[in-house]
Amino acid sequence: MKRTTLILILLVFIISLPGLAQNKPDNSKIDIMLIRGDFNKAIDTCNQILATDTLNSEVFYKLGLAYQNLLSDDKSLECFLKAATISPDNNNYNFTVAKSYINKGKTNLAKPLLLKLCATDSMNWPYAYYLTSIYMQEEKYDESIRIYYRFYKQDYFNYIFADKIGFAYLKKGDSDGAIDMFKRSLTLNPKNTNAIKNLAYLYAPTRVDTALQLLTKGIEIDPTDMDLYARRAAINFTIFNYKPALNDYLKLLSSGDSSVLNLKRTGIGYGKFNQPKEAVMYLLKAYYKDSTDLDVLSNLAQNYFQLKEMKNSAYYYRCLISILSPFGNQLGLNYLLLAEALKSGNQYVEAITAYLKSQEFRSDIRVYMLIANLYDEKLKDTPKAIRYYELYLNKIKNSKDKYDADYTESVRKRIESLKQTKQPAK
Repeated sequence: MKRTTLILILLVFIISLPGLAQNKPDNSKIDIMLIRGDFNKAIDTCNQILATDTLNSEVFYKLGLAYQNLLSDDKSLECFLKAATISPDNNNYNFTVAKSYINKGKTNLAKPLLLKLCATDSMNWPYAYYLTSIYMQEEKYDESIRIYYRFYKQDYFNYIFADKIGFAYLKKGDSDGAIDMFKRSLTLNPKNTNAIKNLAYLYAPTRVDTALQLLTKGIEIDPTDMDLYARRAAINFTIFNYKPALNDYLKLLSSGDSSVLNLKRTGIGYGKFNQPKEAVMYLLKAYYKDSTDLDVLSNLAQNYFQLKEMKNSAYYYRCLISILSPFGNQLGLNYLLLAEALKSGNQYVEAITAYLKSQEFRSDIRVYMLIANLYDEKLKDTPKAIRYYELYLNKIKNSKDKYDADYTESVRKRIESLKQTKQPAK
């Protein structure tokens, strides 16, 4: 009887297995939903599972992926964090959290995770890539270089690692180190236009011809890369080589890049070759994009003058003056304040220089009296004191402003006194 009962129980259990299997969630179905792009359905399925299984890190992770594809960044990060909390040793979950932090600009939270990941697997390039990107932002170039070299030594013929090291040296300010690595990169991959651009940048200050040759080579390799044309145009324009620069700027404009810089420099180029009509055409387009660009206004005024359109020329000169005037006044005021500071510090000669500089930007008759007083009382330079006292009197004579007559008379008396005590030159 006992044997019969045991067999019956076993039969009932076996019969019930299909039903139990049907109730058990099949997580692979979620993967299929994600692949097919059924993200809302995947979210519903994940939430149904999590309603009864709140510690399922795998489902939390997949729920995060679904939210991520729907651009719900906050919800996706919340899910990834739950997955990583439940399974703290899962590198994939931690790495996903770190990347999510970086995407949200929270590198301070991503960095500890990446340091831990790199400690567990120092030759994992994705981990190292994101960690070095943070180091580069923090200007910790030596830390980045050490990591890049770790991979470079393992794969000496990988030009990408040479590029990375070269760029870190460039940002660090080590031009020689950067040049060596970019040259190595070009040796490994002669068509690497990224290395060509960086080498041209490094050579431009001292070896202009080499920089231009490199960029021309890059254009031959990839004539669709407009950045190469822009770099070559900028170098030629800087060294006043306007003809080739003009050709490159026209190329950039024809590609659809109608930035103010390209329009402006095209107009300036035509102006340099005495083609004011063409110059005005491009300069006006630049002006409509930025009516405050000083180069545009100045060159418009000049080219309209060449066209003998004086009304337009005068208009743009007035525009230029109206923009520059406030800066001139402010600059003059700051020179005046500088002079006062220098005078208070007993640096009288330097103070006089600053006073005179202020007069280039703003006219103030009283400044001549301040200079005269310094020469008279502090520097004991009688001839120069007399010169500036007299300059003060001449200026107020022609001024519309009213000045105290008694003070003016006292200045005249001081001049007479100085002339009487003035020693003849030896």
